[in-house]
Amino acid sequence: MRQREDFLPLTPADVRARGWAEVDFVYVTGDAYVDHPSFGVSIISRVLEAEGFRVAILSQPDYKSAEAFRRFGRPRLGFLVSSGNIDSMVAHYTVSKKRRSYDYYSPGGKMGNRPDRAVIVYCNRIREAYGDVPIVIGGLEASLRRFAHYDYWEDRVRRSILVDSRADLLAYGMGENILVRIARLLDRGVPIKKIRDVRGTVWLARRGEAVHFEAIENGDFDELKSDKRAYARAFAVQYKNTDSVRGRAIIEYYGDKMLVQNPPMPPLTREELDRVYSLPYARDYHPDYEPLGGVPAITEVKFSITHNRGCFGACNFCAIAFHQGREVRSRSRESVLAEARLISELPDFKGYINDVGGPTANFREPACEKQCRDGVCPSKKCLAPTPCKNLRVDHTEYAEILSEIEKIPRVKRVFVRSGVRFDYLMLDENEDFFRQLVTHHVSGQLKVAPEHCSAGALAMMGKPSIEVFEAFKRRFFEISREAGLEQYLVPYLMSSHPGTTMKDAVDMALWLKKWGYSPEQVQDFYPTPGTISTVMYYTGIHPMTGKEVYVTTDYREKQLQRALLQFSRPENANLVREALKLAGREDLIGNSPDCLVRAAFGKDGHGEYRKDGKRKNTAKGKSGGSAAAGKKRGTAHRAPLPRAKSAPAKRKKR
Repeated sequence: MRQREDFLPLTPADVRARGWAEVDFVYVTGDAYVDHPSFGVSIISRVLEAEGFRVAILSQPDYKSAEAFRRFGRPRLGFLVSSGNIDSMVAHYTVSKKRRSYDYYSPGGKMGNRPDRAVIVYCNRIREAYGDVPIVIGGLEASLRRFAHYDYWEDRVRRSILVDSRADLLAYGMGENILVRIARLLDRGVPIKKIRDVRGTVWLARRGEAVHFEAIENGDFDELKSDKRAYARAFAVQYKNTDSVRGRAIIEYYGDKMLVQNPPMPPLTREELDRVYSLPYARDYHPDYEPLGGVPAITEVKFSITHNRGCFGACNFCAIAFHQGREVRSRSRESVLAEARLISELPDFKGYINDVGGPTANFREPACEKQCRDGVCPSKKCLAPTPCKNLRVDHTEYAEILSEIEKIPRVKRVFVRSGVRFDYLMLDENEDFFRQLVTHHVSGQLKVAPEHCSAGALAMMGKPSIEVFEAFKRRFFEISREAGLEQYLVPYLMSSHPGTTMKDAVDMALWLKKWGYSPEQVQDFYPTPGTISTVMYYTGIHPMTGKEVYVTTDYREKQLQRALLQFSRPENANLVREALKLAGREDLIGNSPDCLVRAAFGKDGHGEYRKDGKRKNTAKGKSGGSAAAGKKRGTAHRAPLPRAKSAPAKRKKR
């Protein structure tokens, strides 16, 4: 366990131990303090420290009063505020809006250490404590809510988080250069209300105030909250201006005020990224959390390496394009190897690098030369529905980096777990990396994201056709067999995405049955701010085309679609029957091998079967009992189809 002095100050005593009379910034976060480059708070605070600024961390403060926000006194330059690594509402609620019971970013996984809508609550408490002190908000929660946005949890359009939080500036996207620029201006004595020309920021002013960049108007909040077509059009404008080359300033009106988003800050260069990841991170959670059980979120990332940023895959349900952008940048080979060597020297390192990845593990460079010169295409995707003819496909450097890491003393294996873009991989005419990935960097299972099989659903998701995944799957298993390895694919699957009908869900069930795969987990579409899919969910309109889209919002229909994707589970039998009847596919109910579920029996049509095929009496109190009773006796049904296995790969002796 690292010592206190390896971390930035977490208490006033830590500040005094450093000999500081005051701090320049207090960074308020909704997460426990983990000083690792997978955590945005740690990156920004270390970058500011490297620039000579004194930063203290106010982690998960008691938000019920302003007192906790006075812990370090009034900072010389201001407060920085973030909800943490993820949106506080997503951290607290499932897609069915039920309260979660575990928080990976809190000590011991305990829930309740941060409020709902943490950024707003924290800022309002800071205002209570210090009035007009400068406040800059950032991180995922602020970045994705920077404009008027649909809020799934309240089922309405909310104002920009900058308006509701009463902060002075919002830093969106990846914030290193943005925050350094703001910090330097504040240090020079520039009032925060005068900081209006920093790229990557959003600010609020009176209507008519001068804007420093070419700007386009995005509409008035009163219209956006009531007119769904206007809302969809506004999001399309925002999405097309997330590129640092093409992007223009965007103005959104709130009564007599205007919200201005300056154009994006250019992504970090390779040299800048290398510098960020070379900073002296403690690479662990703060020792104060040890008696509380540690911070669970460190487990997956402690021995992992992030080698890239941005994603030109741009799936419609993913917010990366709206936050990190579609311009891929990566670290140098030397930087990645240096971090691997550092990890290998940690006292609790067991020889395994868990991941060398990022938003998409196998992206290293911008999609094409044109993108470097002119920016990303505002109305085209690089990979879907078909690959762009200008797309560059090359895995050479990434493959070499993985191989060189495995040569480092104490490193036994290097895995790729953050996910590869299989359609990009299949475009590579050189199969060397594919073979290397399958034979050296898969720990028994490889996670992939076909998401669905229906052409209509995949088109709405911005994903390639299922034929591409089928070709990948076939070749993956061929290479595994040739190498004498027993390995498995674990597909991410999504139900109820906009554009997905009950017929599509039936097609998905038939596809899974043909594969012989019964998924342990299926993700219902979760409408979160900053995605094309969320706009479709709220408006029923595809914002990039203006065309109407079928949307599943009824809770029962969502249940039925999800049940179809897990049709082999006995507890889903009645839901599957109901779904098949609604879809007009009663031919799939019965005892033939082609059917998805057996026919029900009994007067009420809800009789069930045991695993051995015999009828089960489900009457309350009778022998056989309820499914719940069966679980208590340890005799609950298991799915008849094979589930995803987690056995380690069986390897030939070499």
